[in-house]
Amino acid sequence: MVAATVGLRGLSLCTLSLPILRSAKIKLPIHSFPTSRSLKPLFSPFNPTILRGFPSFCASPDVNVEATATAPPATEAENSQSADDIKNAANLLDIRVGRIIKALRHEEADSLYVEEVDVGEPEPRIICSGLVKYMPLDLLQDAKVVVLANLKPRNMRGVKSCGMLMAASDASHETVELLMPPDGTIPGERIWFGTEDDKDSQPEPATPNQVQKKKIWESVQPHLKTDASCTAMLGEYLMQTSAGVVVCKSLKNANIS
Repeated sequence: MVAATVGLRGLSLCTLSLPILRSAKIKLPIHSFPTSRSLKPLFSPFNPTILRGFPSFCASPDVNVEATATAPPATEAENSQSADDIKNAANLLDIRVGRIIKALRHEEADSLYVEEVDVGEPEPRIICSGLVKYMPLDLLQDAKVVVLANLKPRNMRGVKSCGMLMAASDASHETVELLMPPDGTIPGERIWFGTEDDKDSQPEPATPNQVQKKKIWESVQPHLKTDASCTAMLGEYLMQTSAGVVVCKSLKNANIS
């Protein structure tokens, strides 16, 4: 019995015996005794008899290689549809103008602030934010902010947090800046993406349960960034209020969360 391995572009032949070769109708050279010298031409990687006549025994061919190489590129319509899906999801988020009435340090968590935020409701929202490392407490007092208001409440070290302050951060997450609505906006005003026409066609926001179940925030957040002028964007759509666009102080081309 003689065994060898042959490989070419993903095809391989291993533990191959002479009887198997005969059953595959591969004609072998006749020798009184097979030697490594006499078998070398047969099992050369370039032997056309082997390459044409036998499948792989060692591994399945990589069927995805050809499919990937020949798959047609995404059409503009498909890309546009994807962008529309993201925008439609973003329209279900309840993003509002807020004003911090009072902010203090969390008694049980060194990295958290606890804010009372006016979002246009009868009572202020209590929101916990991990901003201690990034900004002093006095910067938060009476600040206009952008609030994501339809997240499910979370218990954060004994304090029920009902929303999230939206902020921009650099790639290393060493610098964080709160998003800022323009002057002239009022707490509770709903923020949208796009033009005035987009504002008029905005649907009702999803419930917190729907946002969690459908992972709406998770699908939208990777597409939120600031542009070169520090303006908040969803893809190519501006983050808008009735008084103008939402910005951050200085972070350009930054992630928003």
